[in-house]
Amino acid sequence: MFQERKNAFKAPPSSVRDPSASQDVRRTRALEAQKRRRAERVDSSRQLDFFAEMTLGPSDDEPDDAEDVQRGPEVVREGVSQFVPLLAPASTASFASLQPPEVSPHARSSESAQPASPEVSMQTQAPKKKKRKGKGRAPPQHDSAARGSSSRGGKKNAKASKWADKCMYAELLEMRDGYDASGDLRDGIPDDLETGWVAVAPVPMGKRCLAVTHQTSGIAGIVPNTTIRSRVLGKPLMKPFPSTLPPQTVLDCILDDNWRDNGILHVLDVITWKGQDLGDCETPFRFWWRDTRLSELSSLPPPPNAASPEGPMYQFPHPTTFAPIPYHTDTTLPYLLMTLIPLARTTRRVPISIPLTPSSEAQATEMSMDLDGGSVAPLVQLQTLQAQVQSDGLLLYVAQATYEPGTSPLSTWVPLRTYQTHEERIEQEAMGGGGRSVADSPLDLLERLVRRRIEGGTGTVPEVEMAA
Repeated sequence: MFQERKNAFKAPPSSVRDPSASQDVRRTRALEAQKRRRAERVDSSRQLDFFAEMTLGPSDDEPDDAEDVQRGPEVVREGVSQFVPLLAPASTASFASLQPPEVSPHARSSESAQPASPEVSMQTQAPKKKKRKGKGRAPPQHDSAARGSSSRGGKKNAKASKWADKCMYAELLEMRDGYDASGDLRDGIPDDLETGWVAVAPVPMGKRCLAVTHQTSGIAGIVPNTTIRSRVLGKPLMKPFPSTLPPQTVLDCILDDNWRDNGILHVLDVITWKGQDLGDCETPFRFWWRDTRLSELSSLPPPPNAASPEGPMYQFPHPTTFAPIPYHTDTTLPYLLMTLIPLARTTRRVPISIPLTPSSEAQATEMSMDLDGGSVAPLVQLQTLQAQVQSDGLLLYVAQATYEPGTSPLSTWVPLRTYQTHEERIEQEAMGGGGRSVADSPLDLLERLVRRRIEGGTGTVPEVEMAA
């Protein structure tokens, strides 16, 4: 069931019948909306409303003549004694009325001796409830049913995580191998692909997630400060672990399928770095910032083995290698055909460091240097390996676009493998296994369309062979 849902989500879209809802139109609208929101934020940060009523002309409060400036304001030099007869005479009765009446000592003693009235005592003292002995009565049936329904619906009413659906998820590139009704070539490839796009290849196979760091008090690299959260629900995928990432950093990542064996977390994009929001920056700058800042981080020794001590292989308890995915600003058609598309089919090699297994440690101890008649070995023996990362396709980003959460047409994905829906699979099985072949993958279709564009849309397009 899960595999069918995943294939249905990754399946290429059907042909768009309404031209106003095509991917090109939605991409243009989304980019214009981003530019408009960016301009509004810039205007609000400038606080231009405070200067709306300001003018460079003469003010009404300023004097018009030079004579008024020399003369200055008029000062009245008369006393206030002439206003004394206007005041009303003081009345002794008014002062007498303000003083409290005198009470005799006998009256005060009689008032203090008199007990308080029952009405006042009932108001001041709170009524005491009597405890009922014995077992209480069972609650009504409707109350228990209401509580049961509220407990069952607690998960539905639970507050969603603030990290839910924060990744910028790419749409599948809508490609059509043919012409429209008017005879024009409408293959779905963006017209400004060679000038206004950035390519990311090879995209590794794995789970899309967010790497979030928080402020901690302790030694960096020892105290857990990093959490991996899922893309849709924002829930933690594992326990917090220590890393060299700075606090208040949010990275858009892909957790490798074999992270237990290689400890690799592929960094796709950067959203926040040390509390600085980089989502409003354009795509090339974000990728450059990502590569520059990750290259400055120091490396930590591998953590203890997560597998059993008797196991022959070492397993990582959490990711330790933050590997940026390569990006390319050159998206011309020849470079796309000769370099990027073949690169999206190849396996990438990433260097990792793991501690030696017990058998390897014994061999390393025998080959260690002898100092003062004794063999001395380092505390931790490390070995560097080349981890193989399988590719999942090619990503294309609009260069002028900013980072926005959710599915966006400003980022498109061309998968390496063909994904079929459940209905398409049933139809293919009903036809006896015929239908789509392996060569009909979206990446192969993109290669044919790019080759046809290079050739000018005329001539015979050669067949594309799948790489072994």
